[in-house]
Amino acid sequence: MKKIPAKSPLSVAVLWFCLAPGMALAEDAISGSNTSWILTSTALVLFMTLPGLALFYGGLVRSKNVLSVLMQCFSIAGIVSILWLIAGYSLAFGEGNAWIGDFSRVLMAGVGRETLSGDIPESLFMLFQMTFAIITPALIIGGFAERMKFTAMLLFSAIWLFLVYVPVTHWVWGGGWLGSMGLYDFAGGTVVHITAGVAALVAALVLGPRRGFPEQPMPPHNMTMTVMGAGMLWVGWFGFNGGSALAANGDAAMAMLVTHISAAAGAMLWMTMEWIKFGKPSALGAVTGMVAGLGTITPASGFVGPAGALVIGVLAGIICFNATMFIKRVLKIDDSLDVFPVHGVGGALGTLLVGVFASTGLGVFSGYGFADGIESMGGQLAVQATGVLATVVFTAVVTYVILKLVGVLVGGLRVDEEQEIEGLDIVLHEERGYDIR
Repeated sequence: MKKIPAKSPLSVAVLWFCLAPGMALAEDAISGSNTSWILTSTALVLFMTLPGLALFYGGLVRSKNVLSVLMQCFSIAGIVSILWLIAGYSLAFGEGNAWIGDFSRVLMAGVGRETLSGDIPESLFMLFQMTFAIITPALIIGGFAERMKFTAMLLFSAIWLFLVYVPVTHWVWGGGWLGSMGLYDFAGGTVVHITAGVAALVAALVLGPRRGFPEQPMPPHNMTMTVMGAGMLWVGWFGFNGGSALAANGDAAMAMLVTHISAAAGAMLWMTMEWIKFGKPSALGAVTGMVAGLGTITPASGFVGPAGALVIGVLAGIICFNATMFIKRVLKIDDSLDVFPVHGVGGALGTLLVGVFASTGLGVFSGYGFADGIESMGGQLAVQATGVLATVVFTAVVTYVILKLVGVLVGGLRVDEEQEIEGLDIVLHEERGYDIR
């Protein structure tokens, strides 16, 4: 074998000088580690809807409607994906103005394999954001479960995506007025949870309660399915919040940690509140509290430490539990699967608490896992409150108008009484969720 001559120190230095700039540019252009993490996070967030949310919601309804809920989640994933590609992404993240984006990215115009958003492919950023756009209208179906026509649901979801979700996304994350004001919403307290929660409440009011509510008991038909779905949501939320750092770094790691702490605290506090009030803890209470803890920590996950997350989770369990009792037992509003008290109230609570538990105004507590750098607690709280109020009012008004419009277009939003009694699985899909012989 021919011996390879040793390289001289001078030749090595020249070679390094020639290659290093190119290597640095390549490294600055795209980050393999960040890209890998966001690829993983994207899969986790889609996993939250399919199958996580579908199973969670499916188990909570009566057996005659389980397939309709699964079908709604699956169909929303399909239609939102297409609409996000056509114009949703462009209007949400295009430059535009303070209120809405532009059409520069319609059908991903100008985006190729090498096009970047920061140091990850723009195609990946678009896909990651698509999974958020999918789960948000999917959450809303819990407010009108077991009574809305399938055609009405599809049309409502499509219009709502463009008239509510896309504008609010642009306001907060796309360079719009709330983001410019300095609103802290790391992963979707306003964009996802407040919009979905408020829309679900408005839908429940417009459609009216299910036949027999509140006199007739309507317990979940399959808690095993619900608990399985809840576990998938818990795992998937690591991608939801951790992925929102858009990097494989300390921010992502801390976001995952505080997400887990808040979920655990929310589950335990909701279960405890239920135990005290009704004498026994339930699996339904534990998983609902977990979701409340997850939704409440979402806007704060990139800005608070573990101690702040613990307090946020405790408050989520207590406040969202009492909100659920108030909505169902006092106001007697049939928000079928508690979307508003869990996601709407939780999202608003978490968005406000960012201004508290991320503030250096906590003084001595700032060194114990609470604060992360906001100087003025009062000033930030005012910004957070503005974001919550604007999102609530805008979502409520526009959702109401969309529901009324869709009702006219499809000849009524809900199925008739006989169809509701028979169940949406057979009436709307000619199938059964269970066919046991």
